[in-house]
Amino acid sequence: MRSRFSAFALGDADYLLRSWHPSTRPSSLELDPGLVWYRLDIERTERGGPLDTDGVVAFTAHYRGEERGRLHEVSRFVREGRDWFYVDALTRS
Repeated sequence: MRSRFSAFALGDADYLLRSWHPSTRPSSLELDPGLVWYRLDIERTERGGPLDTDGVVAFTAHYRGEERGRLHEVSRFVREGRDWFYVDALTRS
């Protein structure tokens, strides 16, 4: 999750697509250059340890643009081999 947040903060759409599971990954991704992602708060995790093949992360990401805002999401991840992939959002607000 932290690496994906960093990719949003740096505008690295290629990394975001590479770390997105192929079953749910869009064909392309356009990031809003007017948003500055500046803080990530991890609120809870479920599973996702070294012996797990899946996990859930609840987080709030804070941004600035024309206005300040935040994105709260509960995300699902799966591990394939040594790599973790974002699957989808269970909830988002």
